[in-house]
Amino acid sequence: MTAQSTLAFRSLKSTHPTPQAEREAIVANPGFGKYFTDHMVSIDWTLDQGWHDAALKPYGPLMLDPASSVLHYAQEIFEGLKAYRHPDGSIWTFRPEQNAARMQRSATRLALPPLPTDLFLESIKQLVAADAAWVPGSGEMSLYIRPFMIANESFLGVRSAHRAAYYVIASPAGPYFAKGVAPVMIWLAEDHSRAAYGGTGAAKCGGNYAASLLPQQEAYENGCPQVLFLDSQEGKYIEELGGMNVFLVLKDGTLVTPELTGSILEGVTRMSIIQLARDRGHQVQERKVTVHEWREGIASGEITEAFACGTAAVVTPIAALKGRGFIAGDEHAPAGKLTMSLRQELTDIQSGRAPDRHGWMQRLV
Repeated sequence: MTAQSTLAFRSLKSTHPTPQAEREAIVANPGFGKYFTDHMVSIDWTLDQGWHDAALKPYGPLMLDPASSVLHYAQEIFEGLKAYRHPDGSIWTFRPEQNAARMQRSATRLALPPLPTDLFLESIKQLVAADAAWVPGSGEMSLYIRPFMIANESFLGVRSAHRAAYYVIASPAGPYFAKGVAPVMIWLAEDHSRAAYGGTGAAKCGGNYAASLLPQQEAYENGCPQVLFLDSQEGKYIEELGGMNVFLVLKDGTLVTPELTGSILEGVTRMSIIQLARDRGHQVQERKVTVHEWREGIASGEITEAFACGTAAVVTPIAALKGRGFIAGDEHAPAGKLTMSLRQELTDIQSGRAPDRHGWMQRLV
């Protein structure tokens, strides 16, 4: 963790907020990542001054010099979390201190300045308080919050930047997948890796996602909405999907998920699913898993369910793993009972329908 800060925020509210009727129509049917709220947060950093000039301001374009470091050397990181409206109208978020800690780890790996936890939390509170009317209140909809940091020093030398900026934007969100919570087919990427051993796989940075886009395109071409990556060294151990962690469920109720080796992102949803499963008495194994084990386990019946998890999609059941010349599973298989039960428990906690026995929720408004 980094040192705490007492930085004050100045507030400049939008003079032209989205008209109420237009906003309500958007919130009723937001899609995912298509519309943005009226405000944003920005905080500047320089080597000499540290973090300063924290502000809530109207949402709008960024001014970047063409020589900004982020445009040339990809010094950039981001986070993703959600705000949920509870039945009493209050607004909460889920384990934000974990997102703050992960952003600090990402910043260190990308040679960016770690943002103090209290500034991260306060930035979320400032934005949600200003744009509370954008938080949906029905079903599993939420306000998706995107904090991000860029190096914006105008300098073409190859070194860590001496100037950076942190921002937070937000977007009302419906289901991540167009079909909602339904089992999906996963494509096995055999020619490309998401991240290398010793690389940036454990950091949440844009380059990791850029590396996933070409194999993701291959997945679409093969009828799959997501792609599974293998390790870059031996090409046989499963790691994660393009934007989610993965779990397998054995017939005895044991959950298996790839261990964190430094090339896999440590998901907040992942760690939460592990805790909820262990609360129920399930064994959870964090270990290396080969794609062969997955295929053989499906064929023998040893593996009975598979699912992916992440902030955006929460928990998504996997119907089958598809690759060149094979399908492991049944593309028409229903969602697994344990998969959906864990999903329901997690979403009930997040939405305020179930007790928060671990103290994961933090009130924002």
